[in-house]
Amino acid sequence: MIRFARGACDQLTVLVCCGNTELIAPETRKNWISDTVQDLTGVDIRIYAYDEAQLPNTSVSSEAVSAAWAEVFMQLLPGVELLVTSEPYGEYVAAFMGIRHLPFNPARNQVPVAASLIRQDLAAYWSYLPPAVKKNLALKVVLLGTESTGKSTLTAQLAAHFHGTAVQEAARDIIPDSNAFTLQDLYTVARAHAARIDAAVQGDSPYVFIDTDIHITFSYGLQFFDTRMQVEDAIFASNRADLYLYLNNDVPWHQDGTRLEQAERDALDLAHRRTLAGFNIFYREIKGSWQERLHVSAALVAEAFCRKQRTFFGE
Repeated sequence: MIRFARGACDQLTVLVCCGNTELIAPETRKNWISDTVQDLTGVDIRIYAYDEAQLPNTSVSSEAVSAAWAEVFMQLLPGVELLVTSEPYGEYVAAFMGIRHLPFNPARNQVPVAASLIRQDLAAYWSYLPPAVKKNLALKVVLLGTESTGKSTLTAQLAAHFHGTAVQEAARDIIPDSNAFTLQDLYTVARAHAARIDAAVQGDSPYVFIDTDIHITFSYGLQFFDTRMQVEDAIFASNRADLYLYLNNDVPWHQDGTRLEQAERDALDLAHRRTLAGFNIFYREIKGSWQERLHVSAALVAEAFCRKQRTFFGE
């Protein structure tokens, strides 16, 4: 609609109207739009914050409501000549303002989606969201733990269960043998893994399951090189998750020829926990059989997804 409107005028103002009871921060909404149409010139995006006790927050096509909003728009944008909306109330508002209304696809058949539909079923309408919005709404779940605790397997199982996207550990491709690597290898892993996460968030599902994260890479730096890695803030931001699951090492250790010996593996488990505590990372510990791990993890993921939905959309 913004691109359609920009093609019909010389200068376009996009007004982000934010009621005082809405859950999504006005700046977040503005940034979503700014990022999505950053290639357009002649577009001014403004926030209008209002008290819902004084102005109605509704899309109902009412002449009385339209008259109240028309008054506000004329004060905010004196001299405006054109109003573009996808709603029937656009005709009322434009009439009260004494300007022309240009409707954009009111039947919603060009892009068959609406905010109400997205709130009802985010996964079903995920593909309609622009990258800037996906970045905020995706649920990122990180699986942590030392070697041979089933992180890769559980990551794949959860992705299959929730029809989500799996981000496999970059270190497995960059460091084929856990007994032979350099500090520079860890920096390469950190950058590559962050890139994988960023790409996954833009994928086909709001569920993103991540095998290992930057804190574990950081822990390797401390444990094997006695070095606190200097990692860019952007990498930490890419790795930041909504739910951290830590897989206990109470399962049989399997040596495939590329892994640490069991004693060193178990020492690394303690190092990982110290590192996570140092970064104030709260995690849920996953124990028991492989089946129990999947069952408990799936329940925690479902709970986290509902919690995040409420954060943005309410009940």
